[in-house]
Amino acid sequence: MEESRLPPGQYVPRGRPVIHYGRVPRFKPESWDFRVSGATASGAEHRYTWSEFERLPRVTRIADFHCVTKFSLMANEWRGVAPATIMEVAPPGPGVSHVMIWAEYGYGANLRMSDFTAADTLFATELDEKPLSPDRGFPLRIVVPHLYAWKSVKWVRGIEYLLEDRRGFWEERGYHNIADPWREQRYSYQEEPGEGPP
Repeated sequence: MEESRLPPGQYVPRGRPVIHYGRVPRFKPESWDFRVSGATASGAEHRYTWSEFERLPRVTRIADFHCVTKFSLMANEWRGVAPATIMEVAPPGPGVSHVMIWAEYGYGANLRMSDFTAADTLFATELDEKPLSPDRGFPLRIVVPHLYAWKSVKWVRGIEYLLEDRRGFWEERGYHNIADPWREQRYSYQEEPGEGPP
């Protein structure tokens, strides 16, 4: 069953590898906030403290996780806030086609709205019924299971609604703009017309 869920070129490793760029940030709940900016419906930036974010409704998703380095972690139980909840409290304006997920240290990854609003996408605070560990993104990460895991940004601090696509950190450094593991979209040289910003 697991094999049928593995995208091309992926394997299931022993244990649960952890990969990230840069150092693990320290969580400071008193100063942490989540911001929704860009082309919001009101034209204003929305800001939520950690205590406010914690009070948002939670959902659970069971989903696989595919790293571009070719390992896959199967049937992870994520719990957190659905993007639909964020869009309800801080709605996008007309014409929004993409979002940029912003994280600590100015790291960002872009997503099409269809990927951001997919049923399995989630702002996760827990993994397998436990709070995320610091190296897995505590206190908050986005999980986009149907794309390669660099789109599942750790240490998230907010989103920016975009009226046109813009590449994020790894996309500017040669990674594929869309990142579909079933199509092995690893690198930007593989992009077809229309799969990246003009």
